[in-house]
Amino acid sequence: GSSRIWRLAPARDGLSSAERAVRACTSASPIMSLQKCRAGWEKLEADFQLLQETHKIYRQKLEDVNTLQAACSSSIQKQTRSLKKLKYSLQGCKRTASLEEANLIQQIDAHIKERQNVFLDMEAYLPKKNGLYLNLVLGNVNVILPTNQAKFAYKDEYETFKLCLTIILLLGAVTCRFVLHYRVTDEVFNFLLVWYFCTLTIRESILISNGSRMKGWRVSHHYVSTFLSGVMLTWPDGLMYQLFRNQFLTFSIYQSWVQFLQYYYQSGCLYRLRALGERNPLDLTVEGFQSWMWRGLAFLLPFLLFGHFWQLYNAITLFGLSRHKACKEWQVFVLALTFLLLFLGNFLSTLKVVHAKFQKNKGLKKL
Repeated sequence: GSSRIWRLAPARDGLSSAERAVRACTSASPIMSLQKCRAGWEKLEADFQLLQETHKIYRQKLEDVNTLQAACSSSIQKQTRSLKKLKYSLQGCKRTASLEEANLIQQIDAHIKERQNVFLDMEAYLPKKNGLYLNLVLGNVNVILPTNQAKFAYKDEYETFKLCLTIILLLGAVTCRFVLHYRVTDEVFNFLLVWYFCTLTIRESILISNGSRMKGWRVSHHYVSTFLSGVMLTWPDGLMYQLFRNQFLTFSIYQSWVQFLQYYYQSGCLYRLRALGERNPLDLTVEGFQSWMWRGLAFLLPFLLFGHFWQLYNAITLFGLSRHKACKEWQVFVLALTFLLLFLGNFLSTLKVVHAKFQKNKGLKKL
């Protein structure tokens, strides 16, 4: 009877033949059970030998990949050094070059720039030393993701993380502002801000190492925000804190709401631009205004500018509190300077984008 049960076992139960043999041996008669257990063990042994061979090939391939990576990195470094020397030599040749020679030098310069961009794309898939910040946080760990699929998956995870934390911070700011008027809840909210911005800086550094083109103030302002949140976390409860508390929480509500709007509209715009081949696949949503946002997202500009000037208002308020006779906390003046720095960085970067747009429109009108 047990052998019949074994023959009628479904083939689509998700188990391997060896697993079915092991299962059958536990329910069969002693004699038949031993035979089937032996057959099951022999099957497992064959599978194990195959696994060992496969793993051996896998390790050999890994060694081959490491060898190729080292060879590519070495060749890129040699090419880069040679191109720098060649570019320097071409600069000297320009002074005495004829018109035909000048055109040739210009063509070579253009090719050198293209070659440097190709090297950047290559390096996005090769191991390299981490920058100072990643080295301090993670150590000398290779953070280069091996495939485009892995890079895009990490980028999507970064965007999802930003969206979820923005919603949580919005709800937290509303709760602290209108429901829970306790210092301990404010501390939890400020700690969440510190953790959020610290995590963003780490993830952005990893994305930059993998080929993202984030740079400048887009990256720096998260470090400044981390510092600001840390100072807010250490600010002791007192008269000065209570005078600024509601203004800061209201500002946090507005900032989270604007960031949610930016993510909602920027993600759709970036998707269209990537499909058209006009944006890098690793471009991210940002807390600011970029040149590509003129196409359909210009309506966000007034909301961003209002947020920038609110940062200036926070700085002015804190400078006023720092001159109060009852003010003894160092955090007040430091926060004032930090809010002022955030305003200047955000406003000037936005102004730069707007100015470039007007200059481009003037050039088109002249044509």
